[in-house]
Amino acid sequence: MKVQQLQAAAEAILFAAGEPLELPRIAEALELDEEYTIKILERLGAELDERESGLCLVRMEDRYQLCTRTQFADVIRGVLEVKKNAPLSSAAFEVLAVIAYNQPVTKSYIEQVRGVDCSSVVNTLCQRGLVEEKGRLELPGRPLLYGTTPDFLKCFCMSSLTELPELPEKDLPRLEDMPEETQTVEAEPAPADEEAVDEDQYTFYDVPEDGEDMYDLPDA
Repeated sequence: MKVQQLQAAAEAILFAAGEPLELPRIAEALELDEEYTIKILERLGAELDERESGLCLVRMEDRYQLCTRTQFADVIRGVLEVKKNAPLSSAAFEVLAVIAYNQPVTKSYIEQVRGVDCSSVVNTLCQRGLVEEKGRLELPGRPLLYGTTPDFLKCFCMSSLTELPELPEKDLPRLEDMPEETQTVEAEPAPADEEAVDEDQYTFYDVPEDGEDMYDLPDA
């Protein structure tokens, strides 16, 4: 196939998938090597940007997905009558930050950093598809390890975790330096208002057009 045909085929594959696709799968479908497939995808993304299409190509490490542009979110919600969902709480954002910057980590590590029980918050983040299990730590009890998902990158408009903002210089405990007993220690119960939602800062929406969740974050 010619370059233009390969580009159109890649666009069709991503549109039909409706979810992030790994680069090897796209390359296999196009019968190309991965290096040339990346060039085809970059060309597709550039063309969508050049003609100001309502769609854009989003890269999440080694995955690619066609998404609607954020500036059309209100129009999409208006047409589809999307119901507003519960936003993430400030506690959820804190836990998400701990996981993102230190992954893979155990729940006990998160609780050691925050000083309160984080079980329900971690479960909520897993249900939202922002965090997932990444295996188990080879210690007594084999506690679960958690890390972020490709959806996390998409929701925060990042291509990889290297784009996370730098943290101020501050010493945090490292998982490998923590005593084994902290892997199973019970943290203090969370305050009654730990899960309180700050409606003025964050709003969480379902956007069926992409089949994914989307967050409106406050302006910097």
